[in-house]
Amino acid sequence: MAMPVFAQNPPSESWTFTARFENDLFNSTDRFYTNGIKLNWFSPDLNWFEDLNWMQQQGTLQDITRSMFSLLPYHDDETRQGNFAVSIGQMMYTPNDTVTSELILSERPYAGWLYGGMAFHSKNYRVLDSFEIQLGFTGRWSLAKQAQDLVHSIRGIPKANGWSNQIKTEPGLMLVYDHKYRLVPHLKFSGRWGADAIIHGGGTLGNISTYVNGGIEIRTGWDLPADFGSAIIRPGGDTNAPADTSDVRYRDDYRSFSAHIFMAMTTRFVLRDIFLDGNTFTSSHSVEKKSLVTDLVLGISTVYRKFKFSYAHVLRTREFNGEPGGHDFGSINLSFTY
Repeated sequence: MAMPVFAQNPPSESWTFTARFENDLFNSTDRFYTNGIKLNWFSPDLNWFEDLNWMQQQGTLQDITRSMFSLLPYHDDETRQGNFAVSIGQMMYTPNDTVTSELILSERPYAGWLYGGMAFHSKNYRVLDSFEIQLGFTGRWSLAKQAQDLVHSIRGIPKANGWSNQIKTEPGLMLVYDHKYRLVPHLKFSGRWGADAIIHGGGTLGNISTYVNGGIEIRTGWDLPADFGSAIIRPGGDTNAPADTSDVRYRDDYRSFSAHIFMAMTTRFVLRDIFLDGNTFTSSHSVEKKSLVTDLVLGISTVYRKFKFSYAHVLRTREFNGEPGGHDFGSINLSFTY
């Protein structure tokens, strides 16, 4: 039996770049979580992270990195592959009323978060474990005001007038762990139409955000891609690097075209959220947050050769007391594997 032709290089030879853009303009609003961007670069599959030339060098940063990597579950399992990833991103939050320049105590604070991240992924076709570190700044150093003013100027939208009330500048650190498991692998209905289900769980620890979370994504469509779903921007949620395909049963996932729809739900129990609780080491505007927050995600995704494009609409439950209902926003995801 002839082996199928790969529409792209296998994961062991492929870098993946992913750009994510989220905004509530897709819901015709400009409030609360109003904008997010994130850029990710994933390495090819590695037998071990020491395969990276940078990791073979000696130094304090390399020692710290190797120690972090050893924390991953099954880090010494030779049946797994690894990916090293770096990312940069920015998120911004505003109250409902952006006309007044006065502090509105009952509304969520103006806030921004500018950060960089470094992640380690350990995986096979069924399981993905991720450990990530994010470092960045809130407040003026987040450049959220400047970014929003620029976009509003280009689009001819009035600028928000209350950024002088944003939470103060604070360096931030988040440690992230995320686990994904393909609960239903490669279920075929008819011909090339199939479905799968991916559950996830994990959490974050840090002065920016501390929570535990869990959820599920269900996908059905034409030639499902061999990855771990279409996550929105969240710590540890990046999944667009191809999964390991050493099992020949799944190699036909590498077709030149595929399309599917997906539905996901994730719930988090929030212990700390600096964007609602305010600054950690100094007083600032804050509101009383909700401990349980749920996202319902509905979307469509397509893969053509080396490109993957996804759009998702996100319905988020209330995040703080006094919030007028939940919040909707759209999420666009574009990946290029090369």
